[in-house]
Amino acid sequence: MELEGQRLKDLKAKNYLFQAFDGSILETILCKDTSEHIWDFMKKKSQGSATAKRQQLQILRMEFETLQMKSGESVTNFFSRKMAIVNKMRIHGNKKEDVTIVEKILRSMASKFNFVFCSIEEANDIEELSTDELQSSLLVHEQNINQQEKKEQAYRC
Repeated sequence: MELEGQRLKDLKAKNYLFQAFDGSILETILCKDTSEHIWDFMKKKSQGSATAKRQQLQILRMEFETLQMKSGESVTNFFSRKMAIVNKMRIHGNKKEDVTIVEKILRSMASKFNFVFCSIEEANDIEELSTDELQSSLLVHEQNINQQEKKEQAYRC
């Protein structure tokens, strides 16, 4: 009786898994015997082997370390690019602390933000500063810089 209950649970789980996947994936998992086999197959397929994950993580670390803000790039776009890399790293098991991310972002900013870096560092405890707080602060400074540049252009004309 207990075996029958286990089979019923497994069939229900397989049914839920079948409903979750589209047709192209469904064809590859139909031959799997149990829901556990389906789950393991899909997990391996989505995450890859341990070696592939390590290699992907190495690539992401390099991207994280070398990514710099482009000249003329907005703070929002730069943060989007940087945080996309951080989120991919987290998916692959590398949990970067906020302080590491904050410090790297500050070091990666365009040169026009150099004075901002100093003022943020002096006004805040970098250890306690979240990435959201940093982004908000940088957005305010970016707006001030843009307004200043507009005023300077108006004076030149």
